[in-house]
Amino acid sequence: MAGKKGIHFGGGNIGRGFVAEFLHNSGYEVVFIDVMDAIIEKLQKTKSYDVTEIGPDGQTTFTIDNYRALNSKNEMEKVVEEIATADIVTCAVGPNILKFIAEPIAKGINQRQKKDPIAVIACENAIGATDTLKGFIMEKLNDDTKSNLDSKARFANSAIDRIVPIQDEDAGLNVKIEKFFEWCVESAPFGGSEPDIKGVHYVEDLQPYIERKLFTVNTGHATAAYYGHNRGKKYVHEVLEDKELHDIVQNTLKETAHLICSKHTHISREEQSDYVQRIVNRISNPVLKDVVERVGRAPLRKLSRKERFIGPAAHLAEMGEKYDCLLGGMEMALRFQNVEGDEESAELAKILKEQNAKEATKKLTGLEESHPLFAKVSEVVEKVQKDSA
Repeated sequence: MAGKKGIHFGGGNIGRGFVAEFLHNSGYEVVFIDVMDAIIEKLQKTKSYDVTEIGPDGQTTFTIDNYRALNSKNEMEKVVEEIATADIVTCAVGPNILKFIAEPIAKGINQRQKKDPIAVIACENAIGATDTLKGFIMEKLNDDTKSNLDSKARFANSAIDRIVPIQDEDAGLNVKIEKFFEWCVESAPFGGSEPDIKGVHYVEDLQPYIERKLFTVNTGHATAAYYGHNRGKKYVHEVLEDKELHDIVQNTLKETAHLICSKHTHISREEQSDYVQRIVNRISNPVLKDVVERVGRAPLRKLSRKERFIGPAAHLAEMGEKYDCLLGGMEMALRFQNVEGDEESAELAKILKEQNAKEATKKLTGLEESHPLFAKVSEVVEKVQKDSA
């Protein structure tokens, strides 16, 4: 692995504590790219930082070094040069930022002289994030690169799963992260020459893994957070210690488990049940000290069409199956309004105040009025609007 180089957009906790850790442990030099001056300056001035994995059985600390950092606001030419000579480019910037990082990646691919194509893998909490990124990159590529794209770049979707709790105030670059992880990457785009990254699970069909993760981990985590917020709980583990709320989370995940096993028949009900219990145990871990407002932030995204509530509930409604618990989670998410430090929660309050129930349902969920789920969600929206008035 000597001489391998990985470019990573996003110097945040997931970037430093998950993606960069994996690349570092696989022998890559990591080049962090970000626009946040403070993070880039710290990375440039600090030769190493620690990643501490925490779990019920204690904690383990690893040192991460062999990295550099560039600020894409004022070092764009250098960023492009690094991409042109790299082996892999990853990102953990949030789905809304993908369009901004597409241009430097495209320029780097255009300038590429390396024999092997660069691997592009988006590590975002969204379905098909690499496809989305690729769409933005394609708009910026020159015709010559487009006609010869396979020799210059390979694009693979991925599903990542690892909880990063609120960090200690004096942590600096150090990151605390849970021990459990899952990073699945589709193998087909690489044609048998997948990047050698220790811990990555390459799979032929990513969809079952993405949906299982999104509709179990994210649905369960968000359900606990929104109910917790509405009941005045501070941490997610405190929500799970409350028997009533614990049962609500479990029953919500019974609904999504039924969907997952019905759609992806190779996942047995027993296997999914075991997976659900593993996830509930993870988010119940008091060592993580996971604040409910952190988990609940960005409610507009979490209430959108393909996300953790509407996505599975829409499938179940189309199948004529039960989705009552998911509907309860949606109600709690709609009540996550005007939370300090969360712009989307303020925007949610504004939408619910200014639009009628049907208009707000369409805007928030992306559901068509003819969809079998629409009327039920609209009723919940109207209920929350009356309570908020």
